[in-house]
Amino acid sequence: MEEELKCPVCGSLFREPIILPCSHNVCLPCARTIAVQTPESEQHLPPLLHPRGPAPPPSAAAAAGPGPGAAAGSAACLDSECAAGGGGGGGDHADKLSLHSETDSGYGSYTPSLKSPNGVRVLPLVPAPPGAAAAAPRGAGPASSSLTCPQCHRSASLDQRGLRGFQRNRLLEAIVQRYQQGRAAAAAKCQLCDRSPPEPAAVLCEQCEVLYCGPCQLRCHPARGPFAKHRLAPPPAPPGAPGGGGKGAGGGRRLPTCAEHDLENYSMYCVSCRSPVCYRCLEEGQHGKHDVKALGAMWKQHKAQLSQALNGVSDKAKEAKEFLVQLKNLLQQIQENGLDYEACLVAQCDALVDALTRQKAKLLTKVTKEREHKLKVVWDQINHCTLKLRQSTGLMEYCLEVIKENDPSGFLQISDALIKRVQVSQEQWVKGALEPKVSAEFDLTLDSEPLLQSIHQLDFIQMKCRVPPVPLLQLEKCCTRNNSVTLAWRMPPLSHNPVEGYILELDDGDGGQFREVYVGKETLCTIDGLHFNSTYNARVKAFNSSGVGPYSKTVILQTSDVAWFTFDPSSAHRDIVLSNDNQTATCNSYDDRVVLGTAAFSKGIHYWELHVDRYDNHPDPAFGIARINVVKDMMLGKDDKAWAMYVDNNRSWFMHCNSHTNRTEGGVSKGATVGVLLDLNKHNLTFYINGQQQGPPAFENIEGVFMPALSLNRNVQVTLHTGLEVPQCVKQPKLPNN
Repeated sequence: MEEELKCPVCGSLFREPIILPCSHNVCLPCARTIAVQTPESEQHLPPLLHPRGPAPPPSAAAAAGPGPGAAAGSAACLDSECAAGGGGGGGDHADKLSLHSETDSGYGSYTPSLKSPNGVRVLPLVPAPPGAAAAAPRGAGPASSSLTCPQCHRSASLDQRGLRGFQRNRLLEAIVQRYQQGRAAAAAKCQLCDRSPPEPAAVLCEQCEVLYCGPCQLRCHPARGPFAKHRLAPPPAPPGAPGGGGKGAGGGRRLPTCAEHDLENYSMYCVSCRSPVCYRCLEEGQHGKHDVKALGAMWKQHKAQLSQALNGVSDKAKEAKEFLVQLKNLLQQIQENGLDYEACLVAQCDALVDALTRQKAKLLTKVTKEREHKLKVVWDQINHCTLKLRQSTGLMEYCLEVIKENDPSGFLQISDALIKRVQVSQEQWVKGALEPKVSAEFDLTLDSEPLLQSIHQLDFIQMKCRVPPVPLLQLEKCCTRNNSVTLAWRMPPLSHNPVEGYILELDDGDGGQFREVYVGKETLCTIDGLHFNSTYNARVKAFNSSGVGPYSKTVILQTSDVAWFTFDPSSAHRDIVLSNDNQTATCNSYDDRVVLGTAAFSKGIHYWELHVDRYDNHPDPAFGIARINVVKDMMLGKDDKAWAMYVDNNRSWFMHCNSHTNRTEGGVSKGATVGVLLDLNKHNLTFYINGQQQGPPAFENIEGVFMPALSLNRNVQVTLHTGLEVPQCVKQPKLPNN
């Protein structure tokens, strides 16, 4: 974090930091050294950032009489004290600075340079040559000052208040103070300890000027003899600690006051100006048409945004740490594998005739170069990743310290810039940045079979392509929903064998043979249409031009016990109207229209209910099951693709292939509930009205794949209820009328 607390100009910890309009920070003394004076007549480049206030009138500059100071170009007034005291007087004032270019035009430029700290070129105070004022063109306006940010190189013009017009970064100042206190506290260690690390100091001998811990005091500074008259005092407390002198990071700090109205505290935040304001600023109309919000609310909002942005950087930092561990393990593997290859090479070469001796040295050199190349690549990655990680970690620690602060206005001064920096830091971790560029494997082998006359042509040959390794199932992404399963897998890390595709196999849910259900390049696959309440085994393997790799481990997936489904809008008749997340159905037509459910059943026992929300003019809705290709513009059960019970307000009938059977007393009305029980183990279908079974099982010997189905017209509205357990106890069935 220390890098975040250093001034980009002087390279030291910030002293009286000010916030530039570009949101970067610089020390106030350093700002005086890099401020540039520009005569108004030479301001041909528009400033990138507008002045913070109105420019001083020309009369203020003209008031200065001629003299050495005036001839120097009317030195730039950089502080509010200078603005209040007039513009004349020469260059001996600490807050005035006259900078000149090589052509003596009074214009100074900012150029980064590696010869000064952090690449900042500090422009020295250069006296104006004699006659400079006389040589200036007549009519030239008064000089103004500008400041170029040492980080982004954006220029900002100074108003009549000079550098005092920029706001102090109180939050950064407090964090620097707390950081210095922490270092001072850590430095109060025993100076004679042989332990590592030294024990904290318990006393300070004022005569010896040495810090002692308790054991070292008894051993090296006993309270007898010449030491008896020495005065022992407690170790010096860091500034801000109790009894240490100075104010702590949080205690004793007065509330910040408005820069325009010294006696008023900040209470609001101007979103347009991105600056805290007081109520007098609002009353005087400076921010009258701006978007102004409560200071506390904006403080909390920006803190939340910064915290959210930090989460992404924190995740990347965690991945970077894991990646560094992986790279260091890779170093060890490269070393070990390199040594193994060298040993193998030496053994093969020693077994050959004397003619192989010279060639052996060449081959060893190639292995060494390959290893050094891999090591160099990995070390470069480690250094690069370590640098990025240190930068991200420093930024995180700094942001966390900022979040701890309880100064809303100070926080909001820097929160936008910090959020952008955190987002930029997160974007630096591009895809592939945390992947090793080389493998620990040495794809080299020695062919010792050639004849003796071919020894001098002996060289490494590239390893032939091998079959892919075992894919790794990603169990955290594998899941089931209703009667469908989703599987995900990936190849192991550091696997460099090419993969052309994958083969996913699934058994039949009863422990039978595996069958291929997917062949392709994707690593995520969903299989629909499985049996409910069944256990499936799945496995996957990869293949390439060299062949098929081994199977992965087998994963066991359990489909749902009960079915959750809705009406299917994609297959419903166009007159069907669905609502309530496709759980409620009605119709726009007076003719019967069919709608199916989204689930398909081929095995097991399934039960669902339909609640009659509206029932007008005694229509005949039909409830049951159907195949996917059922006719949808007539009553359910009139063709051979549906099995249904249709019902009016008094009676019900079973219908299939337009054949009406089993008329039973008991109809429906508004508020009635119709239950449908499909038992594909016994291959029958049973209906219930308000819990009362309607006759014996309606249909026998039904086999195949069926979907819940319903037909109705505009006089009926029905709501579907699914995910229900099969009823255990039912009322005695009503006998059909003869």
